[in-house]
Order: sequence, then structure tokens, then C-alpha cells
Amino acid sequence: MFLSLREEVEAALREALSALSLPTADLGIEEPPEDVPAVLASSVAFRLAGERGAPPPEVASEIAAEVDVGECAYVTDVSTQGPYLNFTPAEAYYADTLTAAGDAGYGRLPAREESVVVEHTSANPTGPMHVGRARNPIIGDAISRTLDLAGYDVSRHYYVNDAGRQIAVFTWAAETFDEADLPAPERARADYDLVRYYRKGSSFLEDASDTEREAAESEIEAIMQGLEAGDEETHERVGRVVDRMLAGMRFSLDRLPVTFDEFVPETRFMRNGNTETIATRLEEDDRAFLEDGAWQLDLTDYGIEKELVFLRSDGTSLYTTRDLAHHEWKFERFDRAVTVLGEGHMLQASQLQAALSILGNDTDQLTDVLYSHVNLPEGTMSTREGTGVDLDDLLDESIARAREEVEDRLETRIRDDALDDGDVARIAEQVGIGAVRYDIVSKQPSKAITFEWDRALDFEAQSAPYVQYVHARTCGILAEAGLLEEGSDATNDDPLGALDAIPGDERPAGNGSERSDAAIDVEGIDPAVLETPEERALLETIARFPAAIEAAAADLAPHTVATYTREIAEAFNVFYRECPVLEAPEEVREARLALVVAARHTVANALWALGVAAPESM
Repeated sequence: MFLSLREEVEAALREALSALSLPTADLGIEEPPEDVPAVLASSVAFRLAGERGAPPPEVASEIAAEVDVGECAYVTDVSTQGPYLNFTPAEAYYADTLTAAGDAGYGRLPAREESVVVEHTSANPTGPMHVGRARNPIIGDAISRTLDLAGYDVSRHYYVNDAGRQIAVFTWAAETFDEADLPAPERARADYDLVRYYRKGSSFLEDASDTEREAAESEIEAIMQGLEAGDEETHERVGRVVDRMLAGMRFSLDRLPVTFDEFVPETRFMRNGNTETIATRLEEDDRAFLEDGAWQLDLTDYGIEKELVFLRSDGTSLYTTRDLAHHEWKFERFDRAVTVLGEGHMLQASQLQAALSILGNDTDQLTDVLYSHVNLPEGTMSTREGTGVDLDDLLDESIARAREEVEDRLETRIRDDALDDGDVARIAEQVGIGAVRYDIVSKQPSKAITFEWDRALDFEAQSAPYVQYVHARTCGILAEAGLLEEGSDATNDDPLGALDAIPGDERPAGNGSERSDAAIDVEGIDPAVLETPEERALLETIARFPAAIEAAAADLAPHTVATYTREIAEAFNVFYRECPVLEAPEEVREARLALVVAARHTVANALWALGVAAPESM
């Protein structure tokens, strides 16, 4: 409803400004202060004061007198407060919000005729996922979900680095060293098993004698040349290592849960000849030159001082050369491409964009989202020498800490056998993993962050448990009213795959699945009885959810959805404290139950956009 109301305000303002022969380019639409009984305000009078030759309050009054809201469905009045124009919503705004949010798919925008491929994570398959890179899959998945809710046709890709020197070293090491040469694996999983070979190979190359190193380098070079030449046996050798490593890494990603529609191998673009074609096209450009046998590209025309090497002196391609072929492949198949990258790849990303432009591509199709790494405060977890902290360690620790908090809070219910160990484990997993995801995604990607346990797992602060508890509270109210089976946490198949790994993460209805729902007839409810400031404030916050999704998708900024979840959680908690639901008179009780249903759907779908589970009991 907020989107429709905003359209009405914009149209009415433009008509008024046009009638006054004033420019309509910038309407200055914004949210009014909390103490103003309006949903939208305009600061346009500030901009036009100089042109009108009058003080802003006088210009605001002149514009307000010209604004006609008579044909508006959701705006009933416009008033001024100093230089601001304030737009008051009609009762239909509240009534239609209550009806719309009564649907389990509330917040899902109409389908758009635009496809978007989101490439994220794409960690080199040389070891288990670690904390420093955890921000990539969490941000990438949240961007994908937000775009999905906003109506885009989204495809999630993992670009697999199965070529280059690192992979050649890994393949050589896996074929060279025996189990007896290695320490025991840290976990019984393929990625933890195989990383031992990579570490052994890397240390061997550092410490070996010249003769040993020369022999090893010859074998590594042969693997790189074999990949470049399309040798089937070499590709099979590399594939055996990469496939096993990826299978292990996917366990960590599935725990978050983060899933992909396609794993795109880098070697695809070597084997089909596209990389060679890219190199030939670049060689023909005036900016290309040979130096020490290597082909390079001068990018000073694009403000980039460092040359791009796209062919080594031995004729082998580089990662960026293959990635150019990869991006042209994406441009052919999708309207837009989004890539989530660590800030350390900023130069590489700018070189790639420049080279794509030189090759004749429309780089407006490509958007890079750059993020700073996530750190842990000193002393919060042990760091294994040379390996850092693995993502699995972080998730295990978060679940364990969440379980302690859950057991403390639910002690009475556990003692009374209202909750068994399975219930406690489920809630701890939802809260623990949700805390990690929420704390990371809620920050602007460009800002470096330090993950702190006390903040992330604080049920009383602006955290995942704080918002999750609001959802559980709405479910508890509805269960007590006989409208929902308490603690059902229904899990359904999801077209994204594996989203039921954590119960309560069902995709918003309207696109393939439905969560357990509370049935309430909104038709017979008069929203006018929801007249307290707390009820109106909650309804107005609920109404803004679709607009929050639209803005987050447009800006590729899922952290703004996290901000929204805190706002609705706060609005619901104020409503909960001030407005009894089950004890209210019948007419008010039914309206407030409908408001609780609306809040439940909104919170659940906002959490889904962030990849955070919405528990039905806590």
C-alpha cells in the first residue's frame, strides 16, 4: 500500500507544481518525524524557495493550496508544518494494508520481465570455507533473495576456479603425497581431508631443494599446459580434486543455508575456445602490447594505471582472461549480472570492466558489490596455526552459545516437558545460525566489521534473536487464539533447494511453497477500531515492507531490510505492551488478531529475505 500511496503523493505534487509553473524534477519525498500524523512528507519548498523568491514555509503553503487529493484512494489530506508538506493517509490505506498483509506472500512484488544472475562466494576450492570469506555467501544470498522477492528472475551462480596455478599445485600435491605424510584431518569431510594435501604441497615447494622444486614445478607446469590445451586426461585429474573439494565446501554453505542454481567451471571457457577468442580480440586492439613475451592491455584511457596481463609468455591465459569469456557468456543469457567480491578484488574488477568495454560489451549490465572482510575479536575462538577460523567452527560455536541462552530462557518449559531436546536443538540452530547471518548482513558491505558474540546473540538488542522472538511471539498469540498449531514450524520443499535445512525458512508463498498459516477472515473486520497510536504505527510499518524490498533490490543493499526488521520488531513490541489482544473486546480482539497475522507474515518474509529462519516457537 505504501508504494501506491507514494505514487499518489508524487502525482498530486507534480500536478500542483506544474499548475504553479514550478519544476517537478525533485519532489523531496521523505518520511515525516514520528510526532507528525502523516505517512509521507515533502521538503520540496526548500528547493523552490530561491526560485519563488519567498521563504520555504510560504512556498509550502502555496503548494499545499494547489494540491488536489480528491481523486486519491490512500491520501485524505495535505497540511503544512513550517516548510514541510505532510500527507495524511485515508482509512482505506489501513484497511488495504491489513488485507494485503494477511496473505502469506505479502511483500512479494509482481514479476518483472528482467533476469539477473548473481555470482557470489566463488571461493577457490583449495580448502574449507573460513570466517574471513563468510561475508560473501551471506551478502550474495541475501541479494539474491531480495531480488527474488522484488519480482526479478534470479539465477544464483558459483564460478568455480578449476584452472590456474593454485589448482595445478593442488592436483599435483593430491597425486604426490601419501596419507602417511599428512596430519589427521580436522573433520571427517572431503574438504578437510584434501586441504592437507594442498598445505603439504605448498610447504614442500617452499622448503624443497632446487632439484626437487624444479621437478615439481615441471609437473605443475604440465598440468597448467594440459588444461590450456584441452587435454581430457588433465581435465579429469583436476576434476577429481575440485569436485571432491567443492562437495565438502557445500556442506558449510548448506548450513547457512546458501544454495546455487549452477556451478560454472572456469575451464568451460578454455575448452570451448572462448578464452582463446577473447585473447585474439584483445591482441587486435590498439591498447594491446607485448612485453617480455606476455600480452598486456594498457588501460590508462579508463583511469587504471596498472596494465592487464591477459596472456603469459608461455601462452597460458590468466584468471581475468577466462573471466572475460565468462562474463560475455552471462551477458548473452541474462539482462543483468551482479558479482559479489571482496574489496581486495577492486583492481581486478575495474580491469575486467574496462576490458569488457574494449571488447564492445555494455558494462551497464554488470554491477559489482564489494565488501570488507569479517573478523573475530581476539580470544573469542582458537585459531589453528596456518588455517584461520573455519566457517564450520564459527557456526558450531554460535549454535552452542545460542543453546546455552535458549536453555536458560526456556528452563521452565523444558522442566515441564513442554519442550524436548529436539525442540531445544532446533531453536538453538535457528537462533545460532540466524545470529551469524543477521549480524553480518545487517552492516553495509563496504564497512569492515568484527563479529561479536554478545551483540549477535542478544535477545534484547537489535539482533536476529530479537527479531526472531517477535515472530515466535506472534505465533504464540495466534496459537493461543486457536488460529495456529503451536510450535508447528512446518517445513516444505522449496524450489531454491535445501531451504528446509533449517526449519522455519520456508520461501514466502506465491512462488512455490507455503508455511503453516493462521486463517482469519479480514473481510468482516473494521480496521477503524485499530485507532491507538501503537496500532496505527504498526500498520504503517507493515505497509512499508514492499517498498523496503523494492529499494533494497534496486540498491543491492539487503542491510536496509535488516534495518527494517528492527523497526517492525520495535513497533510490534510497543503494540504488544500497550494493546492486549486476547483480552480485548470481541470486535477489537478480531482486528488485533488480524494485525498480529499481518505482522507475522511481514516479519517472516523480511527474515526470509535475509536468509534468517523465522521460528514459530522460542
